[in-house]
Amino acid sequence: MGGGGGAGEKLPPSNGGGAHGSSGKAAARFSLLYGLLLYVVMPVLFLYMLVAAASPFYNPRCSPDQTAAMSRFVVAPMPNSSSLNKSSPSPPPPSPSPPIKPMRTADEAPTALRHIAFGIGASSALWKSRKEYIKLWWRPGRMRGFVWMDKPVSEFYSKSSRTGLPPIMVSSDTSKFPYTHGAGSRSALRISRIVSETFRLGLPGVRWFVMGDDDTVFLPENLVHVLSQYDHRQPYYIGSPSESHIQNLIFSYGMAFGGGGFAISRALAEELAKMQDGCLHRYPALYGSDDRIHACMSELGVPLTRHPGFHQCDLWGDVLGLLGAHPVAPLVTLHHLDFLEPVFPTTPPSSRAAALRRLFDGPVRLDSAAVAQQSVCYDMEHHWTVSVSWGFAVMVVRGVLSPREMETPMRSFLNWYKRADYTAYSFNTRPVARQPCQKPRVYYMRESRMDRRRNVTVTEYERHRGKQPDCRWRIPDPAALVDNIVVLKKPDPNLWKRSPRRNCCKVVSSPKKAGKDRSMTVNVGVCKEGEFAKRD
Repeated sequence: MGGGGGAGEKLPPSNGGGAHGSSGKAAARFSLLYGLLLYVVMPVLFLYMLVAAASPFYNPRCSPDQTAAMSRFVVAPMPNSSSLNKSSPSPPPPSPSPPIKPMRTADEAPTALRHIAFGIGASSALWKSRKEYIKLWWRPGRMRGFVWMDKPVSEFYSKSSRTGLPPIMVSSDTSKFPYTHGAGSRSALRISRIVSETFRLGLPGVRWFVMGDDDTVFLPENLVHVLSQYDHRQPYYIGSPSESHIQNLIFSYGMAFGGGGFAISRALAEELAKMQDGCLHRYPALYGSDDRIHACMSELGVPLTRHPGFHQCDLWGDVLGLLGAHPVAPLVTLHHLDFLEPVFPTTPPSSRAAALRRLFDGPVRLDSAAVAQQSVCYDMEHHWTVSVSWGFAVMVVRGVLSPREMETPMRSFLNWYKRADYTAYSFNTRPVARQPCQKPRVYYMRESRMDRRRNVTVTEYERHRGKQPDCRWRIPDPAALVDNIVVLKKPDPNLWKRSPRRNCCKVVSSPKKAGKDRSMTVNVGVCKEGEFAKRD
C-alpha cells in the first residue's frame, strides 16, 4: 500500500507553491485596505457630511438671484493691473425688506355684527303681529341676541334657525322691586333689566349691548358703522331723544328713548350689571324702562351720546316729511310703525311689514348706507326742484326752492298727541305748502336692482296717483309729464367714512312734452370738485 496516501498525511510541495504564496499576500493587503475604507474613511466622510449639512453656510437650495450672482462671479474676467488701480464703485445696498405687520388681536379687529348682542323687549300679548317686524332685519346665524318675554310663546320651544327669529328668553322675576307709578306697568322693571341680564349670560366677544322693542326695526350695517366709531372699552350710552318736544320735557332730553333703540358699551354694561338692582329700588315712581336706565346712567355719571339716526318716531300719520329730508347721518332705526302709515302707500294699511320688506329686500340690501339720504337738484328747463330720498321717494316741486328749505322736513305728520302744532317737535320743520301749485308730486320707490355691467344701482319710482289740486301756473305740472323716475347711483359703502355731506344729483333727462316717454332719469353720487346744488 506504498502507493496510497492516508488522510492524515501531508503532501509534498509541488512546483507551483511559490505562485500560491504570492496571491495570498495580495489578498491580505486587499482585505486591509477594504477594512480601512469601511471602518475608517467611510465614517469620517459620513461625519463630515453631517457637519456640513448642519452648518449655517450650507444651503443646497440657492435662489435664482444667488445662482445668477455665482455665475457672474465665475465668468467674470480677471482684472488687469490698470483696473486694479481704479477704485471700483461699491454695489448698491440691498433694499430693505418691508416691515412685518403685527397681527391684530381679536379685540383690535373692526367692530362687526358678531360683536353686538341684541336685547329685544317683547310681550306675549302683541307677539303675533310684532314678530313680523323682527323678521325684516334679523339675520339668523349672523347675529346674536334674544327676545325677552314675560312668559313663553310657541317659538320658545323651537330652534331660532327654523323661526327666522332670535332665541326666546323669559325675563327673571321682578316682584322684589317696587313700582308705584299710577299710570304705568310693572313690565317696565323687567324690560329695564334686559341689558344686565344679557350681559350676565357671558356671551364671548360682545362689545355692544343694543336694546330695542319688538316693533323697532334696525338697519344692521348702519348700526355697525355707528358703533365702530366708538371705543367699546370706554363707557358709552348711545341713542336719541324723542321727536316730541313735550315727551322730552316730561322725561328728559338727555335720555335715549328705548323704542328708538340705544347701545351700551361693554365697559358700561359691566358697571350697570353691578349696580342696577339697587338703582331700581331707588326709583319706584318712574314710568317706563328707558327712564329707569337713564336714572342709572345718571348715577354712573355717563351722559347720552346723541345720534340722529335712532328714531323713536313719536309721530302719527305720514312719515314722508321725516324720511324725505333725513339728517345727513345713517338711518339706524325706526319705531312705532303701528302708529304710522305704511312707508309705501301703495300697500294696504294692514301690511306695514310688507311695505318695509320692499325697502329691505331692495335698497337696504343694495346700499344700506345711502337709504333715505337726500339729494337736491333742479330741472331748469321746466323750473322744477327735485329732491331724491334714495331708496324711498322722489319729490318734484314746481318752482325753484332753495336747498335750505328742502332739507327741512315738512309736517306731513301730526305730533304724538295728534295735533298739528309746529311747536311740538324737537327738530325744525316746515309746513306743507298751502299754495296748490307748490304741493310736491311724490314718486315712491317701486323696484330696485343692481346693474352689474355699469356697477350702478337702479331704483325706479312711481308717481303716487292721488288727487291733484288745480293750478294755473305756466310752469308745467310734473304729474302731467312724468309717471316714472329712474335714479342711477353707484354703491358707496364708504359713504360714512368721509365727512358728512349730502350727495349731489343731476337731472339727466326728462320729457319735454306729454307723450309716450313719461320717464325722468336722475344721477346721484358723490359731489365732484366745484359741484353743488346750483339753482341757475
